[in-house]
Amino acid sequence: MKHTFFLAASGVGSGLTSASLGVFRALDRRGIRVGFCKPISQEIGPDGGPDPSSAFIARTTGFQPAAPIPFAEAESYVRNDRMEELMELVVERVRRRADEVDVMIVEGLLPTESQTFPNRINRAAVTALSAEVILVNSVGVESLETLEESLEIAASLFGGKNSPNVIGCILNKVRTSAAQSANQLVPVVGDPGEIDTDRVAGFDRDALEAVKRRVIEGCPIFRSEGFDLLGCIPWNPDLPSFRVSDVAAHLDARIVNAGEMHRRRVSGVYLCARNVANILHLFRPGVLLIAPFDRLDVFLTAALATMNRIPLAGVVVTGAELNHPQLLELCRPAFALGLPVLNVSTDSFTTATKLSRMSNEIPADDDERFNVTLDFIARQIDVDRIQSRVETDLELRMSPAAFRHQLANRARKADRVIVLPEGDEPRTIVAASICRQRGLARCVLLGNPDEIRRVAALQRVQLDGIRIVDPAECRERYVADLVELRKSKGMTEAEAREALEDNVMLGTVMLHKGEVHGLVSGAVHSTANTIRPALQIIKTRPGSKVVSSVFFMCLPEQVLVYGDCAVNPDPDVESLADIALQSAASAENFGIPARVAMISYSTGESGAGADVDKVRQATALAKQKRPDLLIDGPLQYDAASIADVAAKKAPNSPVAGRATVYIFPDLNTGNTTYKAVQRSANVISIGPMLQGLRKPVNDLSRGALVEDIVYTIAITAVQAEQAG
Repeated sequence: MKHTFFLAASGVGSGLTSASLGVFRALDRRGIRVGFCKPISQEIGPDGGPDPSSAFIARTTGFQPAAPIPFAEAESYVRNDRMEELMELVVERVRRRADEVDVMIVEGLLPTESQTFPNRINRAAVTALSAEVILVNSVGVESLETLEESLEIAASLFGGKNSPNVIGCILNKVRTSAAQSANQLVPVVGDPGEIDTDRVAGFDRDALEAVKRRVIEGCPIFRSEGFDLLGCIPWNPDLPSFRVSDVAAHLDARIVNAGEMHRRRVSGVYLCARNVANILHLFRPGVLLIAPFDRLDVFLTAALATMNRIPLAGVVVTGAELNHPQLLELCRPAFALGLPVLNVSTDSFTTATKLSRMSNEIPADDDERFNVTLDFIARQIDVDRIQSRVETDLELRMSPAAFRHQLANRARKADRVIVLPEGDEPRTIVAASICRQRGLARCVLLGNPDEIRRVAALQRVQLDGIRIVDPAECRERYVADLVELRKSKGMTEAEAREALEDNVMLGTVMLHKGEVHGLVSGAVHSTANTIRPALQIIKTRPGSKVVSSVFFMCLPEQVLVYGDCAVNPDPDVESLADIALQSAASAENFGIPARVAMISYSTGESGAGADVDKVRQATALAKQKRPDLLIDGPLQYDAASIADVAAKKAPNSPVAGRATVYIFPDLNTGNTTYKAVQRSANVISIGPMLQGLRKPVNDLSRGALVEDIVYTIAITAVQAEQAG
């Protein structure tokens, strides 16, 4: 470990945990080997249990933080004048994994109004760890003089603003607007609107920069040498809210129907007092309705809205037990579509009041909310300034966060047009909207414009800037092109018209003509339906023997490439060698160093048989074609991936124990392995990305999530740039 940053809160409610994890995420996205430690936790008792911060890091990265010391135990050490012993435990926990990282993020204790122990422990820990301190301060409606005073007091605990240990601060929960007084930070008024890369929580990036300048110019502490503003994180009401399952736990509710309560999030809570005719406008996606048990009209309308594909957050029935068997049976179709229904004994007003007091803290198991929040925070951190504090060079790696960050940046620079033949599919529409917001690609939706707009309205997404093409209006002009392309097969005009009824074929012809740069399909179509038109129209790239695929497997510690897991059932020797070379090139094109392992059921010369011989011959052929490539095989999976096993089974291999590209001998092995790893290790797999075509066409899993589609579109944009 080369450096330690200690994050300390300057007051209650500063968002210390979010800021600490945000700094971790920001450095991790740079490819820096970064670790995290919360040596003492105020959120676990003497009997132990997972600390939310540490548990999240362990679940989502390859780093396993040391288990924190319960605060009650730490307090006992201090009360008994055993601070030095406590610090030995703190140092041991922080440095337990020190040889695995270059930078360690340490989250300090939160100050409390009734205890002095947290500040004493934080001060002692900074000294013991020789750490540099980053203060975290929440900024609400307060003057710059108040902010200055708060930062001065917090810095004084660690030697003052001029101390070399105190390097700056992160301002969190900043509320601002375009209209503000000379030295006042004021809250946003009105609808914050839609988030994109240039607009955050109701103010644009220029306004945020203006706030930063006002803070730096108005607070003398920032004129101290070495004390910097390291981040300015705006208050953002558009970040994911709590889930319906969180509401159920908070209200201690009886669950009438669980539905999608663990996935649906609450964007608004409404108390239904008026008759249904006057509240129909409330039945919108993300709305949680509260109604007394005798308002069956509200309950039935919610069910009807659900059956009309409006994803309400749910319904809370108050005042008495909901026990109407016939009513519940009538609503069974809505229940099957995921509508959560909760039941509480308290009246509606009391229930709504209790909900208004619900904590905004992120539950320990809500990885989605953690991830979105931390990505937002990470974008507001001045990573260059923090990284500059580390004097020695850092060893970089391709972590999942770094891979996604690099992929998004390259897609933005590519600025390519990607056609989506499944234009009226809800996930595809949402993904296209996200790509527009993030600037990842210019998407073209194929489909009936009225239906696309209807689905978009139900999903509450904007289609501004997204091109919609009606196949019925443009299909005819591609008939002659398709007849010409398929004339060797004797295609007639009538057959061409029939073929172009398939939007995938239509999009493929558009790609061939250069009207778009890439195509993504498969959310509702089979892999064969996506690939067949590409093979017929786009055809393979010169020098490619086959079309193959890879998955980018975002394992906790790094991104690996798996191929072929989607296309070729049983490739021969030449095809398997070609797949290996294609996959190595794909890895290199996306910043992953290619060390190729040809996977088999035996390692080296230990096995024999037709299957292992095929792998051995394909390895030799690939080496002959690319002698510069690190490739070895046959290797068993454990020999390819685990250093200790590699030392025993393949001690002289340049790949064993450190492979980044895994080539499977057939589709049965590859598809089974990728799904087993994906599901058992709970990792994200991006793909399949097709290889070997003249122009990029990519397939989706029919179970793809919106984020999967977004990243596949981004990959396609990058491929299109590389294709020229």
